[in-house]
Amino acid sequence: MYSVVIADDERWVRASLKKIVERTDLPFEVVFEASHGLEALDYIKDHQVDLVITDIHMPVMDGLQLARSLHEHKYKIDIIIVSGHDEFQYAQQAVKLGVRDYLLKPVMVEDMHACLEKMKEVLRFKEDQVKQKIQLAPKVVIPIEERSTIEHVMAYIHEKMPREVSLQETASAVHLNPSYLSQLFKEQKKMKFVDYVMQLRMEEAKKLLKSTSLRISEIAERIGYNDIAYFSNTFKRLCNKTPSEFRKESK
Repeated sequence: MYSVVIADDERWVRASLKKIVERTDLPFEVVFEASHGLEALDYIKDHQVDLVITDIHMPVMDGLQLARSLHEHKYKIDIIIVSGHDEFQYAQQAVKLGVRDYLLKPVMVEDMHACLEKMKEVLRFKEDQVKQKIQLAPKVVIPIEERSTIEHVMAYIHEKMPREVSLQETASAVHLNPSYLSQLFKEQKKMKFVDYVMQLRMEEAKKLLKSTSLRISEIAERIGYNDIAYFSNTFKRLCNKTPSEFRKESK
């Protein structure tokens, strides 16, 4: 399954788009819904995402700003813009930012199906290219080398803490393919890369909640979260309590 992030400031639109994606019966799964571009970007930095379906006009960060940010940070993620007829000029601009396709509102299942069919071929082509590169440049890795690689990875992660550290960024730093690093990390550390990084960031948040009087928004900012609501939801999901509840119980 290919992972999809939907970004739109209206909840009912996000729900509708998710349902339409599901009704295409194609190998695409909506893994996250964002109310604006920055929320989508925060999620993408910590997770493997294949496709973003985004509205143009949103608060905080609009669809074009999101596309521009992904383009500037060299995220190899395909983007589909959802726009109205009066926004067609923006959709045309978006092509320069790596946007693969656009859909006009209201989005019909047939239109989404045709769009995702094309995206499936694009993504499969990318996968084939990666496989070919691996086959052309095989690398035999013995266990000692694997451990050495992971040590470098761990050192890089801890050096960058407490800010966010993406799989793509780390893979580039240690000169590895992101997919290979993801697999190697899971084999060596018995957990996903993104889960490990998120765990470290939450541990740092716990320390700050216990030992400082910083506001929760300030703590969120210190560990790289621009959206306090997203930080609080992540903290609660991992720690089974909100930051405020954790601070109160730690006193």
